[in-house]
Amino acid sequence: MDDKKIIFSGVQPSGNITLGNYLGAIKNWVNFQEDYNCIYAMMDMHAITVRQNPAELRKRTLDLLKIYIACGIDPEKSLLFVQSHVPAHAQLSWALNCYTYMGELSRMTQFKDKSARHADNINAGLFTYPVLMAADILLYQADLVPVGKDQMQHIEITRDIAERFNSIYCKEGNPVFKVPEGFLPKSGAKVMSLQEPTKKMSKSDENPKAFISMLDDINVIANKIKSAVTDSEGVIEFRPDDETKAGINNLLTIMAAVTGSTEEKIAQEFAGKGYGDFKKAVAEAVVEEIKPIRKRYDELSESKDYLEEICKNGAERANKIASRTVNKVYKKLGFVL
Repeated sequence: MDDKKIIFSGVQPSGNITLGNYLGAIKNWVNFQEDYNCIYAMMDMHAITVRQNPAELRKRTLDLLKIYIACGIDPEKSLLFVQSHVPAHAQLSWALNCYTYMGELSRMTQFKDKSARHADNINAGLFTYPVLMAADILLYQADLVPVGKDQMQHIEITRDIAERFNSIYCKEGNPVFKVPEGFLPKSGAKVMSLQEPTKKMSKSDENPKAFISMLDDINVIANKIKSAVTDSEGVIEFRPDDETKAGINNLLTIMAAVTGSTEEKIAQEFAGKGYGDFKKAVAEAVVEEIKPIRKRYDELSESKDYLEEICKNGAERANKIASRTVNKVYKKLGFVL
């Protein structure tokens, strides 16, 4: 590692990656590669707080790696690895569990949301999920973690845990953990559900028309956009504070994100036109954005050896970095090394 700041992030392979994941996160990650040391993981350990089909989880983990690369993340520039290939994530998570308070975890919004959605499986992993996330970040001494506003709570608890540990064991300086900052990229688009545009687009949505998967057939993508919920006003204007325009606002945001324009400019271009024409243009723009990604994804699907090599090399590099942090922690805790 050189003197560039370290960025860490990852996605769970718990469902198909959506257009929202791409425009809100992965597209930005590609741009970070020149200015930062980037570490991007496939977060398979996080996925099992909800019951998974083992064969599907393995497939989706490799699919996610292919999507990362197809979107432009370069394994020569960024460190790519599978979370479960690095035992230090579980090791540090257990140690940090002993420095995290029940009250802190019980206030986490994601625990409340997932508990409501999976009432038959409210497990301890779901409750301590933020501690594993803290371990993910702190292992690599990350400076920045690109997140959406809805994830800032996880960064805050990560910072609290790191500061608590440092204050107990590092009173004379030389902290064990770098305290990370949440990074809200300006260009990250917040993409909403196509069917309930006041809700964020989610890969776990039960309605397949509500989200666009990066692996959807091109015609399916176009049809989903054409059937997106709008309103009865018939006016193409960007009014982000008007909930009645949530559907149109969302389509304008998507169009802006894939074209590099702004919502206001696009609204002006389509002033006086109908929603049908606008949806058709959005569909065409999204398809043009996804086409080359899908082409590269399909090529990677024929390169099993290449993918295995990336996983192997990534695990070796990640293990070297992570084991240094775990050794520091174990030494502070008094474990025999």
